[in-house]
Amino acid sequence: MPVTVNAFAALERDAQITPWRYEQRDARPHDVRVDVLYCGICHTDLHHIGPWGRHFPVVPGHEMVGRVIETGPAVTAHAVGDLVAIGPVVDSCRTCPPCLAGDETLCLTVATSTYGAEDRHGDGITRGGYADRVVADERFVYRLPDGLDPAAAAPLLCAGSTVFAPLRHWAAGPGTTVGIVGIGGLGHLGVKFARALGAHVVAFTTSAAKAEDARRLGAHEVVLAGDAAQPVNRLDLIIDTVPAVHPMTPLVQALRTDGTLVTVGLPATLDVAPFALAVGRKSIAGAGAGGTRDTREMLEFAAAHGITADIELLGTADIDTGLRRLAANDVKYRFVIDLKR
Repeated sequence: MPVTVNAFAALERDAQITPWRYEQRDARPHDVRVDVLYCGICHTDLHHIGPWGRHFPVVPGHEMVGRVIETGPAVTAHAVGDLVAIGPVVDSCRTCPPCLAGDETLCLTVATSTYGAEDRHGDGITRGGYADRVVADERFVYRLPDGLDPAAAAPLLCAGSTVFAPLRHWAAGPGTTVGIVGIGGLGHLGVKFARALGAHVVAFTTSAAKAEDARRLGAHEVVLAGDAAQPVNRLDLIIDTVPAVHPMTPLVQALRTDGTLVTVGLPATLDVAPFALAVGRKSIAGAGAGGTRDTREMLEFAAAHGITADIELLGTADIDTGLRRLAANDVKYRFVIDLKR
């Protein structure tokens, strides 16, 4: 039977988050219903409450950790009581080449977002993890490996996956030099993952105050914006996590021949001189969160290397405060909601 869910929603565009109840659909045969314990606050949540929002009320949240409380009759991957995690996508066509390869976020038809999207089976609008319950297909529900702190692991489901997937795709590892631009919610995890993968890590930041923190996180070198001695022709790969428009030409110039600058911050436009790409046959690429293949690998890798996010834990009464502080870049480095307080 449908379940009444206690959630926190924006009832209209740009509205404050407020308590809200809704009837959650019945579990389909391959569905898992999860009691949400922790949910990260992602910058995407701000977008969906604001300009990206289409279906209101919207219940944000796509970085969840919780316990399975119900399984559909065809579920084989999870059992009641399992500690699990859910990320930004909860469905896809499952038949196109990316889906068949485990890259469901690249689905050629449509990847169904965890919240604010139309359910492709006709069961209304998807609702996210600012709630005491979520329901999702078992394919998009991940076992949380032993040894990971559940609260600090929640941001791995989006922020962690978003930096890990391109690091893997572009073969970061021993013998490579990798730059991480921006030491924030994504960037601090990018430094941790790149270091654990065995790369020589160069952190780029505009904040002198973050230089020491970048080294603590695992950076071998720190480059401050505006420094006279900027690296040139040195880096194999750069992961750029900055969402605001910023000069990219110096970053391209820092790449070696055939190097790649990957933007995961996805600013509105790219500020780069095309000639800088031609000199050295360099590339700019984009990337987002990984699909089921990359996410499972990322979680196992994180557990093996003790990687979680640096977080500040909030109670449900502080969700709006957390969103305002995130908008002001006043977080070090991810907010996570404890749904039980």
